[in-house]
Amino acid sequence: MTAPSAVPMPDFEARLREVLRSKVEFIELIGEDLVAAGGKRVRPAITSLASKVLGGGEAHPADTDLAVCVELLHSASLLHDDLIDDSDTRRGRETAFRKFGNVVSVMSGDFMLSRLLVLLSDMPQSLTRAFGLAASAVCEGEVLQFQVAAYGDYSLDNYLQVIYGKTAAVFELAACAPALRRGAPPETEAALSTYGREYGLAFQMQDDLLDLMGDEATIGKPVGGDLREGKATLPVLYLLEGESGDEVRGILERRAAEPGDVMRVRELVSAQGIYERTRAEIVRRAHLAIAALHQLPPSPDRDRLEAYAAHEAQRVR
Repeated sequence: MTAPSAVPMPDFEARLREVLRSKVEFIELIGEDLVAAGGKRVRPAITSLASKVLGGGEAHPADTDLAVCVELLHSASLLHDDLIDDSDTRRGRETAFRKFGNVVSVMSGDFMLSRLLVLLSDMPQSLTRAFGLAASAVCEGEVLQFQVAAYGDYSLDNYLQVIYGKTAAVFELAACAPALRRGAPPETEAALSTYGREYGLAFQMQDDLLDLMGDEATIGKPVGGDLREGKATLPVLYLLEGESGDEVRGILERRAAEPGDVMRVRELVSAQGIYERTRAEIVRRAHLAIAALHQLPPSPDRDRLEAYAAHEAQRVR
């Protein structure tokens, strides 16, 4: 299935570039890299579409700034995440900390968060609280991931908390923020929150599956990165439940999986039906996201939100 077409956001890129302007050249260059590299802009697109669903297809003047806020939170987390993961590239470009150093990269991420606060100051207070909670969840998810690996405390509950914080919290925020800004009824806010949360979980589960089972030429990086770092993603958790559990736990706890270890785990995932089981959970989460949208009035914009989740249900690369 092809990816959903890009959502028209005519003022978004220009506004994002304007908000990221700085008198400090290094901050300006990092901001320009993020704007120029683009990315899929899934999160601001969700915000834009959700707002139009609530507005009967009409955009609101504040939609652009709200979408920029979502992208700023996401981009700041990427700058920090690249440093944490010691990544060489992001969106096909050298990561900021490789190019400018750790301090510049971290402080540029913090600059984005400060610009986010400035934009939120002109919006309803409920949005400040929602962004704060989402940012807290991102931090907790990242730290919990390291804690789980340190203690060997591998469980489905911990995994779901990690990927909620790392990914789904911002998806949830992107979807429900327009409801908060418009003062929508609680049931509408809840429907959009569920959509974003379940879609975000499906999105991260699929990325984790690709990290282990994908093709290096397709995903653009060596497979098995999570395994080598001692991170137990969903297919690995399923393996830990079975007869190969002790073997797989030993690979995880070494936190230095060799290529042969990665191939062994890939073989086990294929042989034991774990790939299909993981895909079934991804599809289930995507369908929960779509079902939540059915509580909202039908519209072309709702259809486009559904298409994003439906694509996740069928994405295999």
